[in-house]
Amino acid sequence: MSKRIVVTGRGCVTPVGHSPQAVWKSVTEGRSGIVPISRFDARNFPTTFAAEVRDFDSADWLKPDVIKHLTGAGIHLHYGVAAAVDAMKEAGLEAGNFKDPTRVGVYLGAGEGPQDFDVFMDMITRSRNESGEWDMDLFTEMALHRLSAAEEEYQEPNYLSALIARQFGTEGSCSNCLTACAASAQSIGEGTEIIRSGDADIMIVGGSHCMLNPYGLTGFSLLTALSRRNDNPAAASRPFDNERDGFVLGEGAAILVLEEYEHARQRGAMIFGEICGYGVSCDAYRITDIPPDGNGLARAMKMALENARLNPEDISYVNAHGTSTGANDRTETLALKTAFGERAYQLPMSSTKSMTGHLVSACGGLEAIFSMAAMKDQVAPPTTNYEFPDPDCDLDYIPNQARPMPVKYVMSNNSGFGGQNVSLIFGTV
Repeated sequence: MSKRIVVTGRGCVTPVGHSPQAVWKSVTEGRSGIVPISRFDARNFPTTFAAEVRDFDSADWLKPDVIKHLTGAGIHLHYGVAAAVDAMKEAGLEAGNFKDPTRVGVYLGAGEGPQDFDVFMDMITRSRNESGEWDMDLFTEMALHRLSAAEEEYQEPNYLSALIARQFGTEGSCSNCLTACAASAQSIGEGTEIIRSGDADIMIVGGSHCMLNPYGLTGFSLLTALSRRNDNPAAASRPFDNERDGFVLGEGAAILVLEEYEHARQRGAMIFGEICGYGVSCDAYRITDIPPDGNGLARAMKMALENARLNPEDISYVNAHGTSTGANDRTETLALKTAFGERAYQLPMSSTKSMTGHLVSACGGLEAIFSMAAMKDQVAPPTTNYEFPDPDCDLDYIPNQARPMPVKYVMSNNSGFGGQNVSLIFGTV
């Protein structure tokens, strides 16, 4: 019989709160974390707003020696370690009190670190010779003098995994996948499979990402992927609504502690949900576009159902990827119809990105927390800003108000650039 994998710890730092309790309260009340950008001067960008993490102080979570070590590091590392501290504390493992640290691993879906925009602009400006021409020798000399080896390390996507392993003394496998917006959902699935295979008893999974910087905003602006509703940021993320005009960039971290069920039960750990099913697929289509038929995501959903040994009728609620882009929302709707057949028309689904924005690599971890909270409280969160129905999006998107309802199994979907699709199914224990 396949091993049962459960969640025994959760932590998050997000635009709508810094704990699982706070973020769940925010989304069930329909409160938005989307505001004008204050991190840098964005007034000349086509989009001037985002879902920012506010009122975050590393000192509330991290010891001074850890903060000193992260001086100059990307803020996503601070978010990630803080979320991991809370998750491990909730699991009763914050002291690294493992019977065997080699049976505890880390598998994250964390993003890359940011480049220091101001430093690079200054170096570029000053790297011109007396004739005003670009001088690579000047730039190289300045770069070697001003930059550091630590700053280079901070750019690596696997840095957070290694940092968390060192923080808690885990000696099992330590990995990171950066499959764009599917990354932290994939980390949950892969961490589950590592425990099922017998290679670990506990896995720290989830992700952290911050692309809220001039480079990130430029890239997504050039892709014309962002909403430009600058006059009303809180109404900008409107998944499945006919007036949607793009997604809203967010930031943050969400970390889970996964554990083999008997291992968790024997040590008396609190259990927040079970990972029942995992499906993953690749579109093999285009890097930034979704195939119009939604076949890849539909296959991931069918795989998750088969992996969980469940039927479409067993799923109570779907936490959709729901980015608020024209292509994603129509295609995800079609994929759900393909995977669920007629059941799709009776299946409530919603996109919490309407309030949190899109946390990129970290979104799947946060939406896993929402999925388990929906089961605990028997409430499905809403899709806010839903005003104008789209004829191509004709399912039940739980518009604008949370819905009390029986919730036994939840499916959570994520897709990412590169064509990666992940579907997870959570159940109660």
